Amino acid sequence: MDFGGHGLSSHYKPGLLYNHQNFVSEVRRVAAAFKWTRFSFMGHSFGGTVGGMFSCIFPEMVDKLILLDSTPFLLDCNETENIVTYKRRNIEHMLQVEASQDSLRVSSMEEMLQGLLNKNSHLNKECGELLLQRGTRKMATGVVSNRDRRLSVPEHSFDFVSKEMLVHFISRLQADVLLIKATQGYYDVRRANDDNKEPLLFMVDTLRTILKERFQYVEVPGNHYVHMNDHHLVAGVVSSFLQSQPRTTSRM
Repeated sequence: MDFGGHGLSSHYKPGLLYNHQNFVSEVRRVAAAFKWTRFSFMGHSFGGTVGGMFSCIFPEMVDKLILLDSTPFLLDCNETENIVTYKRRNIEHMLQVEASQDSLRVSSMEEMLQGLLNKNSHLNKECGELLLQRGTRKMATGVVSNRDRRLSVPEHSFDFVSKEMLVHFISRLQADVLLIKATQGYYDVRRANDDNKEPLLFMVDTLRTILKERFQYVEVPGNHYVHMNDHHLVAGVVSSFLQSQPRTTSRM
């Protein structure tokens, strides 16, 4: 699904903040529209963190959670100290973008594709073209991006959690969880401070400790978009996980 402000989904109205909780609620709306009471959830990157939070808030609705180079939550060991700063940045960024009088920038598809590849060196041309099928719309003189400009800094809409909150949330999970980590993935190419692996290691250890046999961790060679660039490395792992029988311990 395309979250609000992404792809072919509508943008939020002026004055409404994009935040993690809203994206979680959008998943619940989709489930209600399709009358789904129980389903599996697969998310890449930020989509995985939305799936993780959804699976804790509505644990009885998710039987399997698949995280593609993602984690079920965004851990900040100093969350208590930083939370006010994060919320302030989100509000200020929204106001700044809404006050801007910049019109939609119309580009050729080639120019749009090159810009995407320049910002994401780990993405190949074929995958970039696939992403732009939903990420752009045609105008009379070219194409424009479908993404709401208020989402230009995705980190502003994140909900970070502390270690204590992380343990509490994971303890609520009823789903079997598969985490596929690309060896040159998110924690190597997406942020400047990715040398710090502590949040990832703590999260994996916590998942393994609490969920036990309900948690699977698999590393595959590739970068953050390995599921697109080399999908055969991921597809078999996901398929086997989905076909495996639900474990009785996940039905609390």
